[in-house]
Amino acid sequence: MDPIHRGPEDFGHDNDGHGEEKSRRTQPRAPLTSDFGQQPTQQARVVQVVSGDFLLTVNPVDGSEVELCPPGEQPPVPVRRTAAERTDRERAATPPVPPGPPAPQLPLLERQEERERLVRLLARGRSVRLTGPAGSGRTALLGAVAADCADLAPDGVVRLSGLKRTVTDLLYGLFEAVYDAPLLRPDRALLLEKLRSIGAVVVLDDLEFGGVALDELLDATPECAFLIATTPDVPAPTADAHLEEVFLAGLGRGASVALLEQVVERSLTDDEANWAGDLWFESEGLPLRFVQAGALLRQRDMLRADPTAYDERGFAEGRPVDDVFAKGADADGEDVPLPSLGEGAAPAALLASRLSGPARDTLHFAVALGGEVPHQAHLPALVGDTHADAALGELAGCGLLSPAGSRYRLAPGVVAQLEAAGYGEDADDRARTAAQHYAWWAGHPSVTAARAVAEADAIVSAMTRLVPGEGAGQASAAVLLARSAAPAFAAGLHWSGWEKTLRLGQEAARIAGEVAEEAYFHHELGVLALCNGNPDRARAELETSIGMRGALADKPGAVAGRRALALVADRAGMLPGGRTPAGEEIPAARYDESVSPPGGIPAAGPMVLPRMSEDDTALISRVVPASGTDGFDGRKAVLGGARRNLVAAGAGVLLAAVLGTVVTLGMTSSSDARDGGSVSTEQTAGEDDSENGLPADESADDSTPGGASSSGSPSTPGPSGSQVTPSGSGAPSSESSGPSDSPSPGRPTSGSSSSPGTPTKSPTRTPTKTPTKTATPTPTEPEPTDTPTPTDPSTEPTPPGISDSASGPSTTASASGTSAEPVVA
Repeated sequence: MDPIHRGPEDFGHDNDGHGEEKSRRTQPRAPLTSDFGQQPTQQARVVQVVSGDFLLTVNPVDGSEVELCPPGEQPPVPVRRTAAERTDRERAATPPVPPGPPAPQLPLLERQEERERLVRLLARGRSVRLTGPAGSGRTALLGAVAADCADLAPDGVVRLSGLKRTVTDLLYGLFEAVYDAPLLRPDRALLLEKLRSIGAVVVLDDLEFGGVALDELLDATPECAFLIATTPDVPAPTADAHLEEVFLAGLGRGASVALLEQVVERSLTDDEANWAGDLWFESEGLPLRFVQAGALLRQRDMLRADPTAYDERGFAEGRPVDDVFAKGADADGEDVPLPSLGEGAAPAALLASRLSGPARDTLHFAVALGGEVPHQAHLPALVGDTHADAALGELAGCGLLSPAGSRYRLAPGVVAQLEAAGYGEDADDRARTAAQHYAWWAGHPSVTAARAVAEADAIVSAMTRLVPGEGAGQASAAVLLARSAAPAFAAGLHWSGWEKTLRLGQEAARIAGEVAEEAYFHHELGVLALCNGNPDRARAELETSIGMRGALADKPGAVAGRRALALVADRAGMLPGGRTPAGEEIPAARYDESVSPPGGIPAAGPMVLPRMSEDDTALISRVVPASGTDGFDGRKAVLGGARRNLVAAGAGVLLAAVLGTVVTLGMTSSSDARDGGSVSTEQTAGEDDSENGLPADESADDSTPGGASSSGSPSTPGPSGSQVTPSGSGAPSSESSGPSDSPSPGRPTSGSSSSPGTPTKSPTRTPTKTPTKTATPTPTEPEPTDTPTPTDPSTEPTPPGISDSASGPSTTASASGTSAEPVVA
């Protein structure tokens, strides 16, 4: 049975012999509709983006991963776009043409003088700031000037929208308009280097900042000439900006009436001309007001022709629209009064009341989204009408829309007028519906990152409406939308929208109590901060994410967070002493497992606190330097171990000194202490030992550097490296608890203990592990006590040349120099 390709037997049917043939077939495509309520599984869209020297892997499942870009993964050098490529890109960036009959092309009235002045200033390389009130026709004037300056600069004309954009967004937007660098977000140094070489006329509409931020934009592009359009409420530039100021006023009365006639496409009557004069005085000659007033007159003509001309869709029922307008121009039509002056100054509510149902629903969604109008492709799904895309043409013909970059939004002042008319009462429900739709759409594999970025403002506006979470399910809908849209914005290099989405999603997840999603947003914010060069913010976000995912037992997510946090610590550039350049102290790394002592772990039982007793003497051993540490003394080896071993090591030094004093007193006793059972050690720690206070390598007697004793007798190394020195009388003796190299019937076997002082015929070679002798110091007289403790030689090997408290017996010359006796350490 194949667990992946299921055969007929898995469903209770007999295999008819074609199972193998069926298993070799390709998998069926995913159904267009869900079967039995189950959604088909979709593959995660993973995109790799290069940001500076980082390789960012956008992973929608566990969180984005960031690493240093490998040598073979560097993107190609950015290449300048050709004139044809710039033209194609600019055409693709324009708002889509609304469906329906084409709108009439309105002339640019009374703007010839400003148009020529702007062209002259830009031709001389001067930057200009065009200031005018909302609805004064700034966008139309910018389009005409851009057409006149198409051949002035080597890189042509670049049109950008400053609505809801920061300085960084505009700098990267200018870079993308001139250079072809897919999936590359250059760092600050490379970005400024490329921008200094750009020579273009930059037409920037709806700029929302000034002052120092505007100076930063101008200083980064010294070879560009800017034409900036703003409103009077935007902060003014500084004195060092060197910008030419051009103020754009309203139209005159004659030009306003002419514009109204262009919109209505007929001559005005006397009453309409007088009404237009009053409107000009009220609106200060703003062209937008006369475009909307012309739409009111067109609707009046249709009503004059037939009061029931509008059907449920807002169209003339059964008759072409042209016939209705033609009849409305006749005097025989029914008399419909002109709109009032107030309705002409604020016509949005009256215009909306005469539109079709889908167009009014579109206005409801636009008000809920803060003025952002969804793309016409989304209107059928949002409104629930297959012909709802035609609503965009109705709104554009009424002057209720204005272009903003590659999209449309409600014209200035329309949102406030519609909210006053009650279009904002169901804003929360509309925003939740839009969020659910965009969450499904942005996460679909067929939707590219560029298409998602084009709807970024509408998506962010929907989340902004839902994040307070006052209604049921609003916070959860915002979390779902942020979870789907954030990876698309990251892959589309729209990082300001990515950051806004992550912060809104994190707040919504906190309100909804979705800890796993909140941890994801913290992780993404940390990765974003790391790529933007903010390690402190990255560390805080990643640590928060790791803590949450650790509590949830999310191992893949925690591993991704730890990898990013390790890269943050590496990029932070910690200084010696565990401090960052900002002076912040970095805590030491912690490990779960304990650190082995420098000399190895003894096998003689567990470690206990050192005490001044007989049983603890065997715990004191000489510290053996680790392999490869020649010249590394005992003290450094002890200090290099774990902190919890320092206490035991210090106590061991103290006990070693006490033990050396006791042994020294025993060595200076009477020469026949051997008969009384006194025991001496070969390695003692006396007053004249090494300065480290640890047991010395030399024997108690003054042996020469060559290995011979002071009496001139050569020393013979034992099996464990210990020295066997014959006595001065030539009759060496030893004490052994194990078998010697040449066992004899009269000698003790392994595991037995001979009484101290028993002489032997010849020196013997003893194994390394023998019973341990402990000595107890007394104030008046040393009373050695033999406490043999057999150990297994195979469990604790002793390095050659080193003899410690657990090593076997060795022989040394007695203090009197007349005989040799076995010594048990």
